[in-house]
Amino acid sequence: MFEILLAAVFGLVIGSFLNVCIYRLPRDLSVVAPRSFCPECGTPIPWYHNIPVLSWLLLRGKCSHCQAPISWRYPLVELTTSLLFALALWRYGPTPDAIKLCLFSALIVGLIFMDLEERILADELTIGGMSVGFLLSIFVAMPRFIGHFFLPPEWRENWLSLGESLIGGLAPALALFTIGEVYYRIRGREGLGLGDVKMIGMVGAFYGLQGALLTLIIGSLTGSIVGLLFITLTKKDAKTYELPFGTFLGFAALLPPFLFPEPGGLIGVPW
Repeated sequence: MFEILLAAVFGLVIGSFLNVCIYRLPRDLSVVAPRSFCPECGTPIPWYHNIPVLSWLLLRGKCSHCQAPISWRYPLVELTTSLLFALALWRYGPTPDAIKLCLFSALIVGLIFMDLEERILADELTIGGMSVGFLLSIFVAMPRFIGHFFLPPEWRENWLSLGESLIGGLAPALALFTIGEVYYRIRGREGLGLGDVKMIGMVGAFYGLQGALLTLIIGSLTGSIVGLLFITLTKKDAKTYELPFGTFLGFAALLPPFLFPEPGGLIGVPW
């Protein structure tokens, strides 16, 4: 129980940093300096007004200097990250699996809200996350799937795991890129952004091909249904409306570790 509570608190802190990334990365701003400031008046935010969730509640969702509203996104990101970190520890215990799932969850939360708010999936999270996924596969074994049929059986287990991660990351990304390119050639307009391609590559790097395909199927179905309902209800032009597909991919990507009861789920198992 203590580890779960500690993970929840740590998730609040990471969620606060993700809010910085969500605002600054699409604007090509540093996430390190300057310190947090009000987007409306530019006034630096003191540390005691920057406590996750609590400060937003005490300030009643307004800047203490200019009284401009502070988006609900800030406490929501912090609470969501906290919950996911706690669930990771509940699911896997204090193990490398849990650390891997926490890292993945943080990346996904950042991408979900960034795409929803800015329609951008920053390379720092997608490509950077993909690299982290490849690296972690060397230390936390990927579940065996298709890669083991094509990779030399005499390879050490950690290199087989890396192979699974590489196939899981690169194959669905290439397939999604091809679909988007064909759509562009036929329709003459972009139907799929490169950010979505990189994002599914990151998912595959962490989950392998099986998890990436499952994420792609669930994300595509939910995105199509919700997008169609939203366009119908709001009477938006279906030809010009830009669906935040990365948001739906992100929600779908959070499900696999909790849908599979076997040890390791789709995250893997420690050596």
